[in-house]
Amino acid sequence: MPFKDIVAALIVIVVWGANFVVIKVGVDTVPPMLLGALRFFFVAFPAVFFVPHPRVHWKYVVGYGATICLGQFVFLFLAIYLGMPAGLASLVLQAQAFFTVMIAAVVLHERVRPHHVLGMGLAVAGLVLLDTGGGQTAVPLLGFVLTLVAALSWATGNVTLKCAGPVSMLSLVVWGALLPPVPFLLLSLGFEGTGRVADSLMHAGWRLVWVVVYLSGIATLVGYVLWGRLLARHPVAKVAPLSLLIPVVGLLCADWFLGEHLGFWQWAGGFVVLIGLVINLFGGRWLARLRGVLQPS
Repeated sequence: MPFKDIVAALIVIVVWGANFVVIKVGVDTVPPMLLGALRFFFVAFPAVFFVPHPRVHWKYVVGYGATICLGQFVFLFLAIYLGMPAGLASLVLQAQAFFTVMIAAVVLHERVRPHHVLGMGLAVAGLVLLDTGGGQTAVPLLGFVLTLVAALSWATGNVTLKCAGPVSMLSLVVWGALLPPVPFLLLSLGFEGTGRVADSLMHAGWRLVWVVVYLSGIATLVGYVLWGRLLARHPVAKVAPLSLLIPVVGLLCADWFLGEHLGFWQWAGGFVVLIGLVINLFGGRWLARLRGVLQPS
């Protein structure tokens, strides 16, 4: 991988890892559904006037907007607002890798191999430790479940992208972002109230401006564009494992900036989840090599 692509990968890892801390600051500043509306409004505008429409059927644009943009972040923002630690959210959200495998098996008839089952089993065990392991940072059950639902929404979007075929990620991100603002705003008005929404907007300070700029401009546009270019230039098997570093950055940032100190068993649970992710990504390759070594010549 060329040096410039290594730098791009490191930028994505840091930006997406720190993203969870910024979300926590954001939902402590304004209601979570209002934050979602602001995030995707400024992803779409004014970029939609300059970025061409993605050259795929409209149903894939809607599917992307409804799952990866709306579904994922409705549940993730609400989970963090309800007390899900930002660092652990960055890790639990990676369950999308296993949900993607399961959905692809049903929808695309892709095979679920033994290393997928082993990796999923370890991840489930690790998630149980995260939820029950104690420590100074509590993990609310509802927030934990909502984060898993967010991961399921992300995974559904992954399969949607797989069905769509090759597409410009910048175009898809910008045009897909047209869908979420209105549903987010309706949810905000319905559950958070017009008075709270109006008060939040009228008293918005530089803290909220910084949060929205980061979430819309840096985490969404910069992050997804760089990630899409990496996937276009290199094999998925080389790029995808880099996502395993995102929760590491997320956990460290949450510890440094939010004081989310985890207990021993929570760290152990996180480590077990990472092992499960590694087996899910590399298990097939390792088994093939093992068969090659054991097979008589």
